[in-house]
Amino acid sequence: MEETPGHFPKDDLVQPFQIENNTARGRLVRLGPVAQTVIGGHDYPEPVASLLSEMLALTALVAGIFKFEGVFSLQAKGDGPVGLLVADMTSDGGLRGFAQYKEEALVALGDTWRGNPVPYLLGGGYLAFTVDQGSEADRYQGIVDLTGATLADCAHNYFRQSDQFDGAVKLTAGQDADGNWRSGGLLVQKMPPEGMVLQSGDIADEEFEDAWRRAVILMGSSKDEELLGLDLHPHELLFRLFNEDGVRVFHAQPLEMRCRCSEERVQTMLKSFPREEIEDLKVDDNVVVTCEFCGRDYAFTDAQIDGIYNG
Repeated sequence: MEETPGHFPKDDLVQPFQIENNTARGRLVRLGPVAQTVIGGHDYPEPVASLLSEMLALTALVAGIFKFEGVFSLQAKGDGPVGLLVADMTSDGGLRGFAQYKEEALVALGDTWRGNPVPYLLGGGYLAFTVDQGSEADRYQGIVDLTGATLADCAHNYFRQSDQFDGAVKLTAGQDADGNWRSGGLLVQKMPPEGMVLQSGDIADEEFEDAWRRAVILMGSSKDEELLGLDLHPHELLFRLFNEDGVRVFHAQPLEMRCRCSEERVQTMLKSFPREEIEDLKVDDNVVVTCEFCGRDYAFTDAQIDGIYNG
């Protein structure tokens, strides 16, 4: 079912689409208040905020590749100034993320990270793609090295190594006139026509590959301001990019910043540690645990801690 721009939101969404020549299907992501809520709650410095904003967009884009009911997560772990980036998304559109970084190392970088955020900010390490559907299903995880200048380059490295998926992605992030963080992205996934068996050297194969390369080039022609701004509705942007080949849009998925932390989850986490180690978490005689995603504090008295371990 197609949707018309006048009746649907422009922001905080995943917009699925398909190119009519059956070359590719894809997703467009645009994040406004969701990105700002995640970033603004932590007061991250610009390099970290920019990288995490792109990580949120990449998570929302790639999640659609997997058919799942549960949680899809991306984790980038490196030996650079930004040691950890984590973002995850539930199958019903709950998105969250956080970063860990060394402030002194970031200050020493200055602006050298611009254009090459992965080697300068993350350094050497890995990017992990994980699908968790709970105890009833097997957990999927794919891991690739942090290779390339950007998170998009790292995603392409994953696509090249995957035997189930071939695609291309574009990511961008920035601040609007009010200083609020926004991010956006496009992903196209290669889709051989149903029922067609393509063999190298066939005319049909060559035509398909030409059409696929065209789709990637057209995706790459999108401008950062088009992905980030609200002047163009996602439908209008997709039409501008792919109208010569024809493009069909489907129901968009709304996104929201939603943390899944709870007192019960924190209690379960605490119980996994030896009782004596919990003493190190005490603040003013209470054991205090802070959620790294949303910043909420959970405080427990000695009596409550005893109840957790003896319950």
